[in-house]
Amino acid sequence: MRIWPGTAHDLGATWDGEGVNFAIFSDHATAVDLCLFDAPRAPKEFLRVPMRERTNRVWHCYLPDVRPGQLYGYRVHGPYSPSHGHRFNPHKLLIDPYAKAIAGHVLDWADQVSGYEVGHPSADLSYSDQDSAPLVPKCVVVDTAFTWGDDRPPQVPWSHTLIYEAHVKGMTMLHPDVPRHLRGTYLGLASDAIIDHLLSLSVTAIELLPVQHFESERRLADLNLTNYWGYNTIGFFAPDPRYSSGSRGEQVNEFKTMVKAFHRVGIEVILDVVYNHTGEGNHLGPTLCLRGADNASYYRLVEHDRRYYQDFTGCGNSINVLHPRSLQLVLDSLRYWVREMHVDGFRFDLAPTLARDPYEFDGFARFFATVQQDPVLRSVKLIAEPWDVGPGGYRLGGFPPGWAEWNGRYRDCVRRFWRTDEGQVPELASRLSGSSDIFNSNDRGPHASVNFVACHDGFSLADLVSYEEKHNRDNGEDNRDGANDNYSKNWGHEGETNAGWVLRLRDRMRKNFLATLAFSQGVPMISHGDELARTQHGNNNAYCQDSTLSWVNWEMDQAQKELLDFTREVFRIRQTNPVFRRRRFFAGDHVKDVGVKDVSWLRPDGQEMADQDWSDTRNKVLAMMIHGNASDDVDERGRPNLGKTLLLLLNSSHRARHFQLPDVRERGFWHEIVNTAQSTHRIPKGNALNVAPHSLVLLCYEGAR
Repeated sequence: MRIWPGTAHDLGATWDGEGVNFAIFSDHATAVDLCLFDAPRAPKEFLRVPMRERTNRVWHCYLPDVRPGQLYGYRVHGPYSPSHGHRFNPHKLLIDPYAKAIAGHVLDWADQVSGYEVGHPSADLSYSDQDSAPLVPKCVVVDTAFTWGDDRPPQVPWSHTLIYEAHVKGMTMLHPDVPRHLRGTYLGLASDAIIDHLLSLSVTAIELLPVQHFESERRLADLNLTNYWGYNTIGFFAPDPRYSSGSRGEQVNEFKTMVKAFHRVGIEVILDVVYNHTGEGNHLGPTLCLRGADNASYYRLVEHDRRYYQDFTGCGNSINVLHPRSLQLVLDSLRYWVREMHVDGFRFDLAPTLARDPYEFDGFARFFATVQQDPVLRSVKLIAEPWDVGPGGYRLGGFPPGWAEWNGRYRDCVRRFWRTDEGQVPELASRLSGSSDIFNSNDRGPHASVNFVACHDGFSLADLVSYEEKHNRDNGEDNRDGANDNYSKNWGHEGETNAGWVLRLRDRMRKNFLATLAFSQGVPMISHGDELARTQHGNNNAYCQDSTLSWVNWEMDQAQKELLDFTREVFRIRQTNPVFRRRRFFAGDHVKDVGVKDVSWLRPDGQEMADQDWSDTRNKVLAMMIHGNASDDVDERGRPNLGKTLLLLLNSSHRARHFQLPDVRERGFWHEIVNTAQSTHRIPKGNALNVAPHSLVLLCYEGAR
């Protein structure tokens, strides 16, 4: 086979129409071998190519006789000195950090994938000469050409965005209208049945749990479990083949086909990405990729004992984005997903780890600065999970302009209010109005707050109102894993029950949560299946459950069908009423030429809340009136889009409350459009109405007949 020098310009395997350029960075390596394989499970390479060229610490070569579909990996030589941060071992086949596809089979766990002798008295200070090639997935050379046609990013404004968080497999495995051979795949997710469902909910963006190639932990493999959620990335450019019908790069085109289908109907695709750590774990983990390519460059190591990793993630290691090549890896990956795969944004798992510069979180960290200046990345949606497990790791509100954040305080406050906890009304007002107390200080608006009541992590919405204790024994950790305090309430019975009064109350509470989410300022996010009352039977940490426990069950009883219809209606109301989609925080000022405030907080007697009302910890009712002219939404020419005047009444107490309806100072009448306690809607007689216990009511002010 002909071997040419190639270039160091583009890392990874790059097909140019004539041959393939291979390039990999390693600062401390002494030699690098490119290994070519003829089958995904081949026990040994059929050709080993020493890479003679090294430019700017990038090892490279060009093979004019190689074509797309070729399987490959690397063996990297260098010092094996864990105490100095070096863990080179050419007996371990390495996945290319820039691989655009990885062959279909997952890692076969065995001692050979470790760089040291497992069970040796010196542990990872020992050295293993067992070949890992038979066990490690192989990289695939990919032809990135794809017929995108007239595909364009939908570019939905933040103020109009409704996010639906979903798992590719879990969303489709049990859907009767998804073709059987497409269930669990990218193409299945893009089927008409799923797209029609999302459109019926007014969804504008689907946020996918990790789809970058990941591996399970050995502990899970030994228990016959798997890392179902995928937060264990090992290939930052490669769509995972487990969600594809092919194995030699077909997953790339299938992913692109999915994105194109979503874009055709105006739905954006957001990826949940894990750049804070990799699946190689701590110092006792396997040698699969970055560890063997250049451990001392790619990972954060303990300063005075470089055998160990700085772990801000709870997953054993942290990627060292302070190193220019590690930062480049992250940024190149992000740009690739935008340019080549056409995704519209990212949700960054444990995002503070990326901004520890050098150790403490820094809102001006080089990662933020680089993204902000990048002409590709600064125009896409950027969402932070604003906490990690390092010191000072809870950074909600600390991210710079241009970023949105998962608002955990919204989740907790709304849960506690509807659980009937005392003292929640003042914070609830802040959460309903966009959380200005959190996000206004750095000149961001309500869209900086991604509001959610439930997500993949924790109780599903149905379980939130059915369980007060976690039930995670199937996870193999004796129920120790998962959060202990979920601010949940079972409303009379732990778990499943046939008691009609309990079921009716749970149904009302589910509707309360969904309506509160729909009628809050900020960006709402629905967790997949919550609109169908999906249950995980009390498991609040189902990360390792790839089974019907986690998959969405599309078979619905009458109550579930009614919940789905209710969810569609409340989010339709949100999307058609611009007063719920403000771009700027309420000012509390009077609306011009109207004589009432943009937002008013009212007591049950119709009067504005006073200081003593806000300080009453026993109060469990709140009324919020937004005037239709308080909308700050505009069309593409800057013309205002005015809405309807709306009155939101929330009563989490155990008794009905009598609400006096406020005077709008315009001729007209109040009309009930949502009531979580009943399906019929009232036109109040007179100027008052009763709100049932544990219920929410939304009224719209109509002009005089």
